[in-house]
Amino acid sequence: MKIKNNNKLIISKMKNQILALTVGFLSIASFAQKDELKAAEKAIKKGEFKEAKAALAGLEATEDSMDSKYKAKYYFLKGSAFGSSNAEKAAAAYNKLIAYEKEIGKQKYTKEAEPKLNELIQSVSKNAIKAYNEQDYKNATSDFYLTYKLSPKDTSFLYNAALSSSLAKDYDGALKYYKELQEIKYTGITTQYIAVNKETGEEEDLGTKANRDAMIKFGKYTNPSNKNTESKQAEIIKNIGYIYVNQGKPELAVEALEEARKSNPKDINLLLNQAQMYIELEKMDKFGELMKEAVELDPTNPTLFFNLGVVNAQENHIEEAIGFYEKAIELNPEYGDAYLNLGVTILNKRIEVINEMNENLSNEKKYTELEGELKVICKEALPYIVKADKLGRTEGTVSTLLNIYDTLEMTSEADALRPIYKEMRGQ
Repeated sequence: MKIKNNNKLIISKMKNQILALTVGFLSIASFAQKDELKAAEKAIKKGEFKEAKAALAGLEATEDSMDSKYKAKYYFLKGSAFGSSNAEKAAAAYNKLIAYEKEIGKQKYTKEAEPKLNELIQSVSKNAIKAYNEQDYKNATSDFYLTYKLSPKDTSFLYNAALSSSLAKDYDGALKYYKELQEIKYTGITTQYIAVNKETGEEEDLGTKANRDAMIKFGKYTNPSNKNTESKQAEIIKNIGYIYVNQGKPELAVEALEEARKSNPKDINLLLNQAQMYIELEKMDKFGELMKEAVELDPTNPTLFFNLGVVNAQENHIEEAIGFYEKAIELNPEYGDAYLNLGVTILNKRIEVINEMNENLSNEKKYTELEGELKVICKEALPYIVKADKLGRTEGTVSTLLNIYDTLEMTSEADALRPIYKEMRGQ
């Protein structure tokens, strides 16, 4: 029995010794952390940031197990040491500090860290905008993405990174950013604070509610209202499709758009983007099918009927094309392109007549008869070309009118227009 008791005594003493040693090691580590932090703080005050980083480097391995009373200070000093020289590391340290102090219910360093973090974010985003405006899309991409990483709640910077990467023709990078936008379910919807300018009578977006309300109060604006911008999700999917086309993967482009439409079958923008993709792939039959579906979803949209006119005209379905152009004009009486295409589509009926005339050069009676048919076609097309020219004169409208006037022997109209055409051609 005594032997057992002695063993217990020995074991108990060993446990106490081990505990004492452990406490001793912790104390030594704690003192070391304190000394390193003091050295880093002193170096930062002197502006010796290289030395401060070196002092803090020894603590990185023990960051997770660091004494709680030093952890917040460590993060703060790390953010200060890296600063603008490495904004990503600095911001990561500040964000960890803010999260840690929020967790323990203190804000000893947060109040000083938050403005420093905001300065970093503003500095990097300013560089991104400057690079973008200078069309330096490669650097704009990296800085926009860094801004997003520094401030993940500002998701618009991730969208800007994707856009800049596309413009830089870095399609692999752009695809990565667009897919990341999909993962975070980015919509890009923002609220516009609208009011009517009393001086101009025009609606304007005044940026913020506070600014809009102030302008109303000062009497410069009236009729306040809020408007939400359209979601960018359809545009993101469209851009993913275009990237796949540029990468020589058209089947993936179509697949991406078809998958998106499964969850949003009535989204007109998604449908139109898918239709546009079929134009890129030169699959006009598929384009036509989707345009018919689009018309069912949005029967008062003149552009949809115009596009159906284009598809049918290309497939030589003349009467169907004419009908669609007429519907587009009915919905929008000032649709210049619809008038022009309608007129040109009618004129295309001449091809068959002209071919037959060439086959009957020796048959005066038949030739004269066909010549009359040609003039009827020109008379039918004329008012549409005249209207198109009135709404938006181009070299094409003037050239077409001259051709019709000459065919119909409208000499005075042709003579008045001919010098204008020569001037437009720079002759």
